Amino acid sequence: MSFRLIFAAAAALSLASCQGADKDAPPAAAAAKVSAILDAPDAVDIHSYAKPLIARITHVALDLGVDFRTKRIGGTATLDVQAKPDAREIILDDRGLEIESITDPAGKALPYAVGAVDPNLGAPLTIQLGAARKILIRYKSAADSDALQWLTPAQTAGKKQPFLFSQGESIANRSWIPTQDSPGVRQSWEAKIRVDQPLTAVMSAPRAADPATKGNSRIFSFRMDHPVAPYLIAIGVGDLKFRLLGPRTGVWAEPATVDKAAAELADTEKMVDAAEALYGPYQWGRYDMLVLPPSFPFGGMENPTLTFLTPTFIAGDKSLTSLIAHELAHSWSGNLATNATWSDFWLNEGMTTYATSRIVEAVYGPKVAQQQIALGQDAMNEAIKEHGGPTGADTQLRLNLKGRHPDDATTDIAYEKGAAFLRTIEASVGRDRFDTWLKGWFSRHMFQPVTSSIFLADIRQHLIKGDKTLEARLQLDRWVYRPSIPDNLAAADPQAFAAADAAVAAFKQRTMPTDWAGWTTDERLRFLNRIDRKQPADRLAALDKSFNLSRSGNSELRFAFLSLAVENRFDPAIPALEEFVTIQGRRRFVKPLLETMAKDGAWGRPIAVRIYAKTRPLYHPVTVRDIDKLGIGPEPKPPNF
Repeated sequence: MSFRLIFAAAAALSLASCQGADKDAPPAAAAAKVSAILDAPDAVDIHSYAKPLIARITHVALDLGVDFRTKRIGGTATLDVQAKPDAREIILDDRGLEIESITDPAGKALPYAVGAVDPNLGAPLTIQLGAARKILIRYKSAADSDALQWLTPAQTAGKKQPFLFSQGESIANRSWIPTQDSPGVRQSWEAKIRVDQPLTAVMSAPRAADPATKGNSRIFSFRMDHPVAPYLIAIGVGDLKFRLLGPRTGVWAEPATVDKAAAELADTEKMVDAAEALYGPYQWGRYDMLVLPPSFPFGGMENPTLTFLTPTFIAGDKSLTSLIAHELAHSWSGNLATNATWSDFWLNEGMTTYATSRIVEAVYGPKVAQQQIALGQDAMNEAIKEHGGPTGADTQLRLNLKGRHPDDATTDIAYEKGAAFLRTIEASVGRDRFDTWLKGWFSRHMFQPVTSSIFLADIRQHLIKGDKTLEARLQLDRWVYRPSIPDNLAAADPQAFAAADAAVAAFKQRTMPTDWAGWTTDERLRFLNRIDRKQPADRLAALDKSFNLSRSGNSELRFAFLSLAVENRFDPAIPALEEFVTIQGRRRFVKPLLETMAKDGAWGRPIAVRIYAKTRPLYHPVTVRDIDKLGIGPEPKPPNF
């Protein structure tokens, strides 16, 4: 139950919608603004045990060693606490941390207790504060941390050194950092990281000093002065090299990968310029990227100052670099103004997906952007079918995630319906007027948590401005709080894929595409995703022979074809599929392929069980958690679909 401050919920919404996020405001005033936001009913985070209105963490200082032999990170976390005068305890989030001691700065032990474990949330770590407002926790990361993946040299590109990386979103960082793991509890942070020579450590914060050497260790220091959501604290350790891309952009990667990555990322500086024109000044200093080993479970992760990337975006022709535009856009939507709870995940991803197409338009032209919008609306429509159709509760933007893991929110509803909502507003009011509001949104809510109600209050105050006709036309509440897609949708350009759609029609008459070589990747994807899902073996064989799809170096095209193959029990594609899910662990590729096979008990399920037995040790815990639910894991369960 929320402990009420002097701010009422209604006042919180009004305050959040009209005041700017003044970085120079006195700390007490800034804290009061955040308290007002978090005190609103829709800002209560059901995925955290923290009670931030009573006591919350404002700064985290880590002093940690990375041990590849034990696969643990260990050391101390010193936490600054902001608390009500009568607060006597603080509650952190814990998922398997090995706590050695908790003290105040003078070394006095502070009593603590770890509560009952919830399979989704972990456990509450309750610390008796007394008068302390700074606490020191000596600990080790969980033995089976679901944020950390430890790779052997054989699992890396260079094959010489081990590799470690973290993935904190949504609630995994509580398994290696003792803090309040809620996106609404923003924290500044710093870290001192010790690794064995010759390894390099990087984090989602600027370096605070040059690396130091002590014995066989290298010591790296980092500091993030801006308050960020805890899930955005990230680490990578390995054999890493850096390539400068522009005045404020660069890429880290293994030596075997770094040059290919740098060539693919050559347009990054242009993207930063385009994003600033849309959103306002980039607030984080540098924008660097880390290309991870193939087991990274996502396309990218928008960790501040250091986006984490899958190597599957490297196609050799920049055809998949809209991924970079997306992660860059998160520097505003997600990192600057962050969903206060995971029920409003669309505020991160829908706004970012909208901005991606705008950045792509500025850098690569309107045709490419319109094609990606059309593909996105295809994905949105498919997601609505998958989540209960027009009446499915999970097709509304603000979700009810009670009793569920927050990763249940990571669907194309958040991404594509959210983006369609913003494009619909833009189409209704005009681009110039919408852009003015959009830039103002980030200025007003800089470094703050936000909710759907704050978004709607802001847009009504700063864009609609009492225009009842416009209010009715936009259907704001209908988009956010009700299922399916309202009838005012600004549809994608029907001519965006004229050539590909004509080829789809011709393919029904057994005519192969004749201008494939001149198509963009998006046109090829449109064709593969629009042809009839039921295809005979000879047609699939002809497609594969003509365009080498099952072995394509473009991971998106390869995935699209392999999806067709498993839906049609196309045995000749199984060796290519097995290779594909072995050389990379991106969840968006791996899970659908194995899931489709798992649902086919007579043909696909035995294949999926055999493949997963080999690939499971290669995947990040995030990917393993989802695929284990299919019942094809170490102890396969009977099909239950």
